[in-house]
Amino acid sequence: MSCIALQHLAFEDLGRFANVLTRAGHAIDYRQAGPSALSADEWRHADLVVVLGGPIGAYDTATYPWLAEEIAGLRERLALQRPTLGLCLGAQLMARALGARVYPSGHTEIGWAPVDLSAAGQASCLAALDGEPVLHWHGDTFDLPPGAELLASTARTPHQAFSHGRHALALQFHPEADPTRIEPWLIGHHHELAAAGIDIPALRARSAELAKVRSDAATRMLVAWLDQLA
Repeated sequence: MSCIALQHLAFEDLGRFANVLTRAGHAIDYRQAGPSALSADEWRHADLVVVLGGPIGAYDTATYPWLAEEIAGLRERLALQRPTLGLCLGAQLMARALGARVYPSGHTEIGWAPVDLSAAGQASCLAALDGEPVLHWHGDTFDLPPGAELLASTARTPHQAFSHGRHALALQFHPEADPTRIEPWLIGHHHELAAAGIDIPALRARSAELAKVRSDAATRMLVAWLDQLA
């Protein structure tokens, strides 16, 4: 099975999800958004597309014109009900593709914290994440798209996750992020962290604490979602 992972930043990869996907029989093909765009045929027919995170906005189509093509590809793929997973920016792009507004939230949410699951979230694959800290790293948010089901929230970001049918899952947070590999994030996002007043040594130390716990909640979540696609 083919899995295209669309990257907007080199170090924001599949992380903890890569081994799960490989064990499930997916051949992972990383693409760099912009230079290595998906063809129309790939948007339509890839067995799975995972749209990963990045520091740009889903509304930045004037500055990054290829974003409009990405949104159009997602729109057609979602209309065809093809399996699609969006993480952070990927979730925002899915929201736009489904007709929802994406915009700056007015604050930055960065750090490890759990999400609050809705009743639908408790009954979904996200139940594996109940009470588990996940990595938040965003300043934008989105309205809930028409026909979507809200799965998770936080106090500062009411729309943290949604599903759209059985085939589409959008997560504003980063369950794929591996706390043992946090340093590239701390380097690559230095200016954002500084502007938001984030204590980098404290975030590094918290990541190291979580690395010792070795929780498999995120992998159980992904396995459950893949199982529902079968």
